[in-house]
Amino acid sequence: MNAQQEMQQKTKDNILLITTDQQRFDTINAWGNQSIFTPHINYMAAMGTSFTSCYASCPICVPSRTTIMTGIEGYESGVVSNADHRAFMEARTARRLTLPAMLTDAGYQTCAKGKMHFEPARACYGFEHMTLPLDYMRACDKRGDRVRPKVHGIGECLMEPVISTVEVRDSMTSWIGDEAIDFIETRDPLRPFFLWTSFTKPHPPFDPCRDFWELYQQISMPEPVYGDWSHSLEDTPQGFLAGSYENTDMHLFGPQQIAASRRAYYACITQVDYQLGRLFGALREHGLFENTWILFTSDHGEMLGDHYMSQKNLFFEGSAHVPFILVPPAGRSIPHNNQVDGVITLADVFPTILAMAGLIPPEDGSGKNLLPFLSEKGQKEKRFYGDSLHTNFCVMEDRKKLIYTRIGSSMLLFDLEKDPMERHNLADDPKYREIRERLWNLLISHVKKTAPQVLKPGSGIDNSDTFISIPAPRFPGDMPGRWLGFHYHDYTVDTFH
Repeated sequence: MNAQQEMQQKTKDNILLITTDQQRFDTINAWGNQSIFTPHINYMAAMGTSFTSCYASCPICVPSRTTIMTGIEGYESGVVSNADHRAFMEARTARRLTLPAMLTDAGYQTCAKGKMHFEPARACYGFEHMTLPLDYMRACDKRGDRVRPKVHGIGECLMEPVISTVEVRDSMTSWIGDEAIDFIETRDPLRPFFLWTSFTKPHPPFDPCRDFWELYQQISMPEPVYGDWSHSLEDTPQGFLAGSYENTDMHLFGPQQIAASRRAYYACITQVDYQLGRLFGALREHGLFENTWILFTSDHGEMLGDHYMSQKNLFFEGSAHVPFILVPPAGRSIPHNNQVDGVITLADVFPTILAMAGLIPPEDGSGKNLLPFLSEKGQKEKRFYGDSLHTNFCVMEDRKKLIYTRIGSSMLLFDLEKDPMERHNLADDPKYREIRERLWNLLISHVKKTAPQVLKPGSGIDNSDTFISIPAPRFPGDMPGRWLGFHYHDYTVDTFH
């Protein structure tokens, strides 16, 4: 490397990507939720730009992380479940087209701290170094009876609240913060870095440490959302409840139980937020705020009792709509406390980070570089498509959102401008007939290109294509393979939270 190349590398900005797991969009104090403490997410909002309409095109852990790593939506890559990304990721890595591979090749130190949820778990897919929750669990094993996390018995999918069995300093959340700070303190100071700090919370189990649970004891929780299409559990289209029935019992909860679950969920978010305070302190002490970009988002949301539902994989706001904040290096004269309302997706993370590094993304990516929108007010709305498990589908245009599930063949239509929390189903409203037909035709055309195997050609009205239906559950819990997220000591998968 010659002197000119060294100088160019020294002047490259650092990039810090911070993600949480299963954090819905409306859990930020600075965005209007006065029931939650998020001082350091508030700091990012004040110092940067909030993209308030970010969506996951497949709101499940592995598909979203695959999209962040490649800039390709799940419906394009075929990765629409937690079980089918390995071949795709291996092929992208072989061509050096993953985010960390491209940054590594450009001279960046690339490091991942926290949950990656790759298959196999130890595959780096372009990262120079990774430290996973598996390493936290192994370290706890070596400490014997002094530190025993997760012995409360609540699994990785359950919604019941429970108190952590370790102190704050010994929690996985603190450990991820420790690991990120350790990287900041021990990095090569002559090379720029890309650090993905990936927190496992607020993914279930909702097991905050007692200190954080107690913060919420006297704070009232927002009530769950119900609509004219979800008056009762029985009236709600059962196909949309299939995932909830399969993995949780939240549909059985009463109002006080739901409130307790929400308190634990909020406490987990606050516990993560307070670790961000430590991480930002390390950045300040090492003089890194002036040359480090910070991105904050989540892989998907959590229904949290809205419409009797829990978990993710759905295209309702609680599940698919996630936080997204972008903070520029200090002193760049880029607007602070900015807000962009146009629809973006997690695919936009990839080209945006590459632009920060001065790199050009591959031509086959789905996302767009968001940096121009930090100073421009106008932004054309992005038409949004979603495919989860090849079962749940969505199309959204001009804030009119059509959601469809093959399970029970149910369709819902919402006008998010008038009804941001999806209380009113407009699918049978004559005033919205043309909009419904347009969105339906767009969705069928899209799925015909991306997942034709789920369509039945020429079986609809006017010989149009329709979806192949799947029977809806006959009663709560009527799901094959019912699984509550059981994990005990299987260190071959990166799914400890």
